[in-house]
Amino acid sequence: MTKSEITEVLNRPYSRELLHRDLCRLAYVAKDGTPRAVPIAFDWNGERLVLCTSTNAPKLHALRANPAVALTIDTEVHPPKILLIRGTVELDVVDGIPDEYLRMNGSYEMTAEQRVGWEREVRSLYDGMVRIVVTPTWAKLIDFETTLPSAVQELVARRSARQEAVQHAHAELEA
Repeated sequence: MTKSEITEVLNRPYSRELLHRDLCRLAYVAKDGTPRAVPIAFDWNGERLVLCTSTNAPKLHALRANPAVALTIDTEVHPPKILLIRGTVELDVVDGIPDEYLRMNGSYEMTAEQRVGWEREVRSLYDGMVRIVVTPTWAKLIDFETTLPSAVQELVARRSARQEAVQHAHAELEA
């Protein structure tokens, strides 16, 4: 996909809505060669997704070896809205707590008092973190209104062709 095609998908209203959620699923290939998919909080900065993790997270070794990832951000209602993103990661080790980490965890339902306690706990736990910065190289929105999974689109086209063939056959019989 070209950068402009990716941007077009990510700028659609449903995509923008999904990119403002708290949680995605990060898929990557673990060091043992098996796939992993983990839920992780993220922050969208308009060009890249930023995920944060502890400096001792096992996924970091795998991401250094193979920076190709896939992300899924979706809803829990019917019909679901699903944003699929593939990309590559850059790992950025930082001292302290990245601003993105504090932002991405800001929409959980907490009282102001709970938020203060949570942030105090986070700052006491982490002396540093790793920003996992994902640059999208591919994106697809599935909203089940204007877009469908490609296999379902193919089935819809086949059904339409069958229905047209039946209608054509009926028209010939009537003629």
